[in-house]
Amino acid sequence: MNRLQRALDALIAKVDTPAPIVLVDVMQDNIERMQAFATGRNLDVRPHVKTHKCVEIGRRQLKAGAVGITAGNVGEADVFAAAGFDDIFIAYPIWPSGTKGVRIRKLAVTTRLRVGVDNFAAIDALADAMGSEAGRLEVVIEVDCGARRSGAPPEAAGDLAVAARKRGLVPVGVFTYPGHGSSSQEARRRAAMDQEAALIAAVRSFNAVGITADVVSAGSTPTIEFATNSIITEIRPGEYVFNDLNNTRLGACTDDQIALFVAGTVVSDWVPDQVILDVGTKALSREGNAEIGYGAVAGTQAVLSKLNEYHGFLPLPAGDFSPGIGTLLPIVPNHVCPVVINFEELIVTDSAGTTLERWKVDARGFLS
Repeated sequence: MNRLQRALDALIAKVDTPAPIVLVDVMQDNIERMQAFATGRNLDVRPHVKTHKCVEIGRRQLKAGAVGITAGNVGEADVFAAAGFDDIFIAYPIWPSGTKGVRIRKLAVTTRLRVGVDNFAAIDALADAMGSEAGRLEVVIEVDCGARRSGAPPEAAGDLAVAARKRGLVPVGVFTYPGHGSSSQEARRRAAMDQEAALIAAVRSFNAVGITADVVSAGSTPTIEFATNSIITEIRPGEYVFNDLNNTRLGACTDDQIALFVAGTVVSDWVPDQVILDVGTKALSREGNAEIGYGAVAGTQAVLSKLNEYHGFLPLPAGDFSPGIGTLLPIVPNHVCPVVINFEELIVTDSAGTTLERWKVDARGFLS
């Protein structure tokens, strides 16, 4: 029997579906493996909490050796700072609109706060928001390494750092995101090389204006394996804590390193060679397509072919797999991050299903 199914079978009388189930022993192994990888290469680990949004998991990452955390927005930073996390990098090109300026200033006073910037207008806006406390805010210049998302050209990093320093902010380094490494196994390596080249160019840009880039920050889970250049000082993996189908397809993890699945129940079987599960987009999000499906039943060839809000369509492959009404099944998501935010808590057990805890998804709903 598949290990995820075995753990789920032990919990049948204790959980309602759909529910996110975390195997804490597998998760802990993932945390410690990433930390060992980084330590062996003299890299700091600054895990991205957007994946789990859970204070308890963040604490475990720090206990394992992480230097601090990465957040995706001010709201996540607020939640984790309130829980005692005092070294936070908001790896996003922040625009301090609305209440964000006041909140950033408060965070910078109570924590060691770094924020991402990639343009001159944001530098001015952040400096204005910080006022007389500008010297408390560290800024990290985001550069593009080929993902074509946010990020300035690497050659512009130095000029942005100079502008930040002139406004009283503290430029401490550069970061990038190799998001284009998620399309294939070969793309992982190419994106990591692009990342390396962009960071080298950005550091040179800093040097050219007489500023030292103490922080040279790389991501992400799919490309970490190749983030080995000595110029890199820290890594910001997020998905590694749970892993998912996308990462197994990319070769960034193994099936045995999957630490989160969604428990679903077969609720209908009227259509020949198909059953319906109580896992739809409200539980799994819309990550997937007709080619790869929208989640897979662990230990089988069965893949969800379609999702409505509360219905998961599961064609039954030829063979002995024919789950009846009421059967609980472990569904491994394509992308774990948007799954976690659909739930208020994580059901935490071990690979044998012998324990059961409930951990709050503390930063759920904090998007600004």
